Amino acid sequence: MPTDSPQPSFILVRPQMGENIGAAARAMWNFGLDRMRVVAPRDGWPNPRAVAMASGAGRLLDEAQLHDDLAAAVADTTFVYATTARPRDLTKQVFSPEAAMTDAARRIANGGRVAVLFGPERAGLENEDVARANAVISVPVNPEFPSLNLAQCVLLAGYEWRRATSDVVNETTQIGRDEWASAGDVAHLADHYEERLDQAGFFFPETKAPGMKTNLRNLWSRLPLTRADVQMLHGIMRQMARWKDRG
Repeated sequence: MPTDSPQPSFILVRPQMGENIGAAARAMWNFGLDRMRVVAPRDGWPNPRAVAMASGAGRLLDEAQLHDDLAAAVADTTFVYATTARPRDLTKQVFSPEAAMTDAARRIANGGRVAVLFGPERAGLENEDVARANAVISVPVNPEFPSLNLAQCVLLAGYEWRRATSDVVNETTQIGRDEWASAGDVAHLADHYEERLDQAGFFFPETKAPGMKTNLRNLWSRLPLTRADVQMLHGIMRQMARWKDRG
């Protein structure tokens, strides 16, 4: 059974290769999407090559809706986006993938039934297909090489859907089994280095010593140190001091 998560339907229009259908299913499920519709697949349906390529997302293929034509596939929808990288001689509202999925999320939240069309591998959607859509999603690709693989295009739209509907952390630092060093740990490390460097005559000339010590302490406070990092840096300095004493 499909999940209860409100989401758009992804409609593959006249896909040619089973492998690409399977890869599209895998890309959809990567981002929690499981409403696939397939329109007139060239090699028939079901397709064993699609199943092999889905790799864990086979359920989407089992539950996919099969339609003979696009009109039937979009009959129950209230808003349809057509993906294309080519300019069209049609007057349509044009969205970037990011803006489209943000708009789709808003429409679905308000009770809309949204679909996204993806064209066949050889040349993409025909103008007759795009004419059935309410808006276009234009992917900002290299104009000298605008062709996108079917699964790549599905992955791109799925990613933007996830970004539009989930709390995505844009930047973080993954810490292993250690923990961050405390301010006291870092202050102790700074004292250790300052003491040893002072003994080694590093802070020279004397008139510049206060500023050098402040800069060094500021360096330690800027670094995202773990407790293991601090222990290792203490060990480095202790070993260097022992080596100097032996000399």
